[in-house]
Amino acid sequence: MPQELTLMAVHAHPDDEVLGTGGVLARYAAEGIRTVLVTCTNGEQGDDAGGRKPGDPGHDADGVARRRLAELAESAGHLAIGHVELLGHRDSGMVGWSGNDDPAAFANVPLEDAVAPLVALMEKYRPQVVVTYDEDGGYGHPDHIMAHRIAVAAAERCGVPDKLYYTAIPRSGVRRMIEGARELGIDLGFEPPDDFGTPDELVTTTVDVLAHAERKFKALEAHASQGENIFILKMPEDVRPFVLGQESFVRRFSRVPVPEDLEDDLFAGLR
Repeated sequence: MPQELTLMAVHAHPDDEVLGTGGVLARYAAEGIRTVLVTCTNGEQGDDAGGRKPGDPGHDADGVARRRLAELAESAGHLAIGHVELLGHRDSGMVGWSGNDDPAAFANVPLEDAVAPLVALMEKYRPQVVVTYDEDGGYGHPDHIMAHRIAVAAAERCGVPDKLYYTAIPRSGVRRMIEGARELGIDLGFEPPDDFGTPDELVTTTVDVLAHAERKFKALEAHASQGENIFILKMPEDVRPFVLGQESFVRRFSRVPVPEDLEDDLFAGLR
């Protein structure tokens, strides 16, 4: 019998699943394709219910993890993700945070120990398509970089996926977003450097997920504990589709023929 089409997304923290891959997860689930989300850490390095920051005295890391995993379950429901797999590693925190020094932090786990469970999941679900971050983890977060490392290593070791992709934010899209926000008087809370995002010429694949933009927004809302860091939640309703309606990727490899032009389907060559 033909093997069931399956998409697997490998992410670092609860909430990472939404912005770069929430649309493809929702779209392909709606098409009847099996979707699998692998979340590597429990997200302990967030503010706790009392407003204490990671590293502050009395910070309730376990309480943060419980809340963020509950939010993840709600988000997965909005995106109709079929299977959520938790690797259970400890959140390392941003570069320079005290959590970086924890031997149990995801970024400090020996690569072999971190790769083996992901190999087992790839062999279990047999995904034709796997999506993760690029070599820099998108913006240099230690856990994103580690997620990239184990996803690439697992895919190469088990030989299961036919296609491997990295999430991408085209630089032209970043510029349009910043310009649009300024015109609307929206403070994004950060000023990306000129080299932020993926050079447009490296983008191989852009998928239309406009029909699922509202699902993505609801999934973002589900991560309420991270709300102050999610600038899209501050945007007017009529602007959201322009930000949430497309997702772009860089194809790392493909074992099947792919279009010479820009791809519009992660499963091109597999259907």
